[in-house]
Amino acid sequence: MTKKLTAKQLRFVEEYIIDLNATQAAIRAGYSKKTAYSIGQNLLKKVEIQKLLVSAKLKRSERTEVTAGRVIAELAKIGFSDIRKTLSKNGNLISPAAWDDQTAGAISSIEVVTRPTAAKDEDGNTIVEHLHKINTISKTPALIQLGKHVGLFVDKHEITGKDGGAIVNDVTFKIDFVDAPKQELEE
Repeated sequence: MTKKLTAKQLRFVEEYIIDLNATQAAIRAGYSKKTAYSIGQNLLKKVEIQKLLVSAKLKRSERTEVTAGRVIAELAKIGFSDIRKTLSKNGNLISPAAWDDQTAGAISSIEVVTRPTAAKDEDGNTIVEHLHKINTISKTPALIQLGKHVGLFVDKHEITGKDGGAIVNDVTFKIDFVDAPKQELEE
């Protein structure tokens, strides 16, 4: 049997899907700023709210066409890009319109600097030199994200006791013998 959510809880779901920040979503939904953190965390634990969030995220993915597969494909463009695909065999820049999608997706900027040279063409016009500066998006973050996606990198957390020492499980029992029957005390 599913519990019915309050208007505030439904509003929390709408607000949470905006930025995935439970505290801010709770505040925007009308909960107290003082208790928003704990309320937000508690609301996220509710099965009914989790179901609504899954549904809302799916609808958002369909509406925006942002899917996990598309995100992975974009990361792969960056992670597996090859700058050599921007140049001809002679080392000249290939027109960006001719680049394949993978190559174009990995470029963050192109700067073209033109400067006149001392040389003249056959008509006596000054020859202009073009200098191209191409910046690619950093491959490292994309490769790390892809690696995590395929399980290549596993985060490990080590838990230690005080000052990095062993965890001590010190359990002390207090037994009150005052009201215990004589037979139990003997046992």
